[in-house]
Amino acid sequence: MASTADFRNGLVIEYNNDLYSIVQFQHVKPGKGPAFVRTKLKNLKNGRVIDNTFSAGTKVNLARVERRPYQYLYKDDMGYYFMHLETFEQIHVDESLIDYAVFLKEGLNVEVVVHADTETILTVDIPQFVVLEVTYSEPGLRGDTATNTLKPATVENGEIIMVPLFVNTGDKIRIDTHDKSYVERVKS
Repeated sequence: MASTADFRNGLVIEYNNDLYSIVQFQHVKPGKGPAFVRTKLKNLKNGRVIDNTFSAGTKVNLARVERRPYQYLYKDDMGYYFMHLETFEQIHVDESLIDYAVFLKEGLNVEVVVHADTETILTVDIPQFVVLEVTYSEPGLRGDTATNTLKPATVENGEIIMVPLFVNTGDKIRIDTHDKSYVERVKS
């Protein structure tokens, strides 16, 4: 058992006979009335995000989950395949359990979240930042750097990312997987 004071992003709780991950939370202490915690909870079975408010100090049941290191291998018609980094055991994961699956690249290390009691896979956590190569980008115009102008660039997984004018075809860039935004250019 835990209380609302123990809430943190990524914590998995049992709520309404289902498993939910806390996506976001905020402690609120209004001038009038009791304090409460406003949360966004993601259902780990169907992926829906719901808003919920807990009274401050409410007790919740924590789910026992384990985060295991895996490496992405490949994708086929059945789904995605990963290999455990210590035991070399391979597992198959359905696409619905992977957020931001478009950024998976062969050899990428991920964390697979497993419910410890039932050994069922709950979700696959991809790193927040990935490095991909730009496969196509229009050349930037010389002298057009007075503003933060962006241009579209296609990266190796086929996604189109808005990048600064100085990024060219063949450059490697770091991308934030959560909002598909350019972070920085990576030196080779």
